[in-house]
Amino acid sequence: MLKINKTAVLLVLAFFFVAGGGFLPQIVRADVEWRIIKDLHLETSPLDITPSNDGKWLYILTPGEILIFSISEGTISDRIPVDKDFDRIAPLPRPGFFTITSSTKKTLQVILFETIYKIDLTDLPFRGPKDALVTVAVFDDYQ
Repeated sequence: MLKINKTAVLLVLAFFFVAGGGFLPQIVRADVEWRIIKDLHLETSPLDITPSNDGKWLYILTPGEILIFSISEGTISDRIPVDKDFDRIAPLPRPGFFTITSSTKKTLQVILFETIYKIDLTDLPFRGPKDALVTVAVFDDYQ
């Protein structure tokens, strides 16, 4: 019959317990650093916000309008008037598209947001009427 020493068994178990601790995941604690980048004071209470897909804009829905916040400039760059009953805004997968919804009126609108770039053509040569809706600029003299 085999006799087992209790002390030897406890030492072997303690060894495996301590040695096995190296294979267990370690608990790591870390602090989080944060800071306020922009403190934006609005004239009305925001109801909902959503970022654009490209990360350039933040759409802020307020009663009666959508504020378009330019992240790069840090300012409200434009405003879109909407019905005061809209209370939610959400982006769509396609760039420039988002939806606004009204829970009271049970309505949904899809809005396309496109940026229009203005190019100053003052003192540049042109053909056609000055008040034309479209101007085509050809920059062929730059090298």
